[in-house]
Amino acid sequence: YTLAWGDSMDQDVESPVAIHQPKLPKQARDDLPRHISRDRTKRKIQRYVRKDGKCNVHHGNVRETYRYLTDIFTTLVDLKWRFNLLIFVMVYTVTWLFFGMIWWLIAYIRGDMDHIEDPSWTPCVTNLNGFVSAFLFSIETETTIGYGYRVITDKCPEGIILLLIQSVLGSIVNAFMVGCMFVKISQPKKRAETLVFSTHAVISMRDGKLCLMFRVGDLRNSHIVEASIRAKLIKSKQTSEGEFIPLNQTDINVGYYTGDDRLFLVSPLIISHEINQQSPFWEISKAQLPKEELEIVVILEGMVEATGMTCQARSSYITSEILWGYRFTPVLTLEDGFYEVDYNSFHETYETSTPSLSAKELAELASRAELPLSWSVSSKLNQHAELETEEEEKNLEEQTERNGDVANLENESKV
Repeated sequence: YTLAWGDSMDQDVESPVAIHQPKLPKQARDDLPRHISRDRTKRKIQRYVRKDGKCNVHHGNVRETYRYLTDIFTTLVDLKWRFNLLIFVMVYTVTWLFFGMIWWLIAYIRGDMDHIEDPSWTPCVTNLNGFVSAFLFSIETETTIGYGYRVITDKCPEGIILLLIQSVLGSIVNAFMVGCMFVKISQPKKRAETLVFSTHAVISMRDGKLCLMFRVGDLRNSHIVEASIRAKLIKSKQTSEGEFIPLNQTDINVGYYTGDDRLFLVSPLIISHEINQQSPFWEISKAQLPKEELEIVVILEGMVEATGMTCQARSSYITSEILWGYRFTPVLTLEDGFYEVDYNSFHETYETSTPSLSAKELAELASRAELPLSWSVSSKLNQHAELETEEEEKNLEEQTERNGDVANLENESKV
């Protein structure tokens, strides 16, 4: 305790004024330069999108909750099934109880309860002798069952008005709740369960270029119409001005300009991203890749052939799931009259010879290898120009020599 007190005194003497650091986001605090004395343990990368396609983001401190009620239909559709069924049952039960209470009040106010056994009395609803029978009559009215035992009479105008109101409101409740259940049942989320992505992404050479590749497939015989693929790089960055941007999204080109991103997904396809100067992986090598904190999110979209509804399947790859120097095992074989896909080998890869340098370093090596060729052309041109100048100088010397010989001959002839 003495040492701790002494240290605190030294700190107070050295820094009498407390300097409050600005409060930064957690991601910004994590990405600040660490001191050498701090423990540089490897941090677990938190996924932005899980392997099953669900986004790992929770919305907190939402104060404007009334916005959920303005779009109540979408709110009900997005609820889990247990809550949706609970609301479905509660809405119908509450409406039946509410209108049953009103039917009982009308009968009670009119005095129908006091003249149950009086055959000369005309009640509002025949055979309504209590709240239970009023509740049953409410159910029969709203669901249009019509057993014929309890019937409204023409001597009750307030009952006729209530019958009209309950019929209209019952139709609205039916349309709303049945429509909500139908939309929830017909959602194509489960269709995405049969759209599979490879568990790993690979980096290897393809046509002399370094490429990032992953595989997608469809397990169903009914195909995805107008299928398209997109990829995003999720990585925090800091601008030149010092602004920290957490989970910055960068497009990864998977054939947008060539049309390769539009798929005919009948059999598994390998999606390729060429690592060029526009690629975010341009300066990443094999040794640097495990040190990067990044995530690749892949999105497959299309229309379900059976229903025509849009379906989206998602997955992601972190750095530990990107294999450098591997390729995917072929899964398509030609059988007698058809092609067969072996999904047992869908996720399998095999090692292949791949340079461990980054694409930028490979391009620099290639340019250095091509440099002598380019310089040889220019050197030949320079040599040709030098030869021409030498020939011109020789011609001038020969002309001067000839002129001197001619002058000597003329002098000799004069003598």
